[in-house]
Amino acid sequence: MKVPLLDLKPQYQSLKKELDEAILRVAESQYFILGPEVAKLEESICKYLNVRYSIGVSSGTDALLVALMAIDLQPGDEVILPTYSFFATAGVVSRLNAVPVFVDSDPVTFNISPEKIEEKITSSTRAVISVHLFGQCADMDKIIRIAEKHNLYVIEDGAQAIGAQYKDGKFAGTIGHIGCYSFFPSKNMGGYGDGGMVVTNDEKLAVKLKMLRVHGMEPKYYHKMIGGNFRLDAIQAAVLNVKLPHLDSWSAKRRENAERYIGQFIKAGLADSTGRKEYNNNNKILLPEAVYKSNQVKNYHIYNQFIIRAENRDSLREFLSKNEIATEIYYPVPFHKQECFADLGYSEGDFPVAEDASKKSIALPIYPELTDEQIDFVVQKIAEFFN
Repeated sequence: MKVPLLDLKPQYQSLKKELDEAILRVAESQYFILGPEVAKLEESICKYLNVRYSIGVSSGTDALLVALMAIDLQPGDEVILPTYSFFATAGVVSRLNAVPVFVDSDPVTFNISPEKIEEKITSSTRAVISVHLFGQCADMDKIIRIAEKHNLYVIEDGAQAIGAQYKDGKFAGTIGHIGCYSFFPSKNMGGYGDGGMVVTNDEKLAVKLKMLRVHGMEPKYYHKMIGGNFRLDAIQAAVLNVKLPHLDSWSAKRRENAERYIGQFIKAGLADSTGRKEYNNNNKILLPEAVYKSNQVKNYHIYNQFIIRAENRDSLREFLSKNEIATEIYYPVPFHKQECFADLGYSEGDFPVAEDASKKSIALPIYPELTDEQIDFVVQKIAEFFN
């Protein structure tokens, strides 16, 4: 049985008529950049997230970049962020000639460890980027308290987490000053190319963000500041307008798949019901943890990725590949060990949790159309590996 890491074809087939009509509608309109489809998506995202302003942009990376430009990040300013994330989180800081300051991860969720943030704050610190990694919210209560105490901006990197919710039902990306999302095709709500969104409840920031995405222009050909070409394509917006009404059901299916994985792993004797923090005779693997209740929103994990940990991760991955089960490593090299950040002076051992995750974590297929039989097959093969 073949189990791909992601198969987008079933999703397309289920929405084929609507998607084809949406793309054709854009082609017939010949309105390809911004325009009514983008405006419709921005309005729908505002309603879905219960946020005041949404600004469609060209990618999740550009969402982060324009967010930092909107807070007037200057060369030499410092931005605190996790060392364990997708490269864009750190790359955008360096692109503005600011300084990324790395922090270790929480040992269970892999999100940024709030306890490590405050010790890194200096007189040059301007912002904290909190990444909602793999589809689960970071500990925003603690992060916001620290940021308010030190008068810092909070930028939320929700590239993997649109639809994820925090303790009180607030959506990932709507808690800090600016939230950023990616619509890369592999995301839980992906377009047919690159695309992103920036959201905020701050009117002044919203006005600035809209100007920055069109070269700092307002009105046409009058430039109050230097921005960039961060505009969202109409075709991407049209596709996302079709997909947005289905996002919650897709997230629910990802959660169902995650629950089946966890139940089957426990049944197979690979982990026990509390197997989250340490390996022992009952835990050959460590399972992801989502803190929520069925009738009360509390850290609503949408499982953009389903991550387990294993001591012999690389051998396990090779075994699964031979059995036609696709996996991925998110992420094999933390920022502080990347060659391009060598001048920042970090060393092996500076961030032990992130380093451990980079060596032991492995992502299993979790997309909504995954069948129970495929999930059971994955668990069966992992059990075979350990037995």
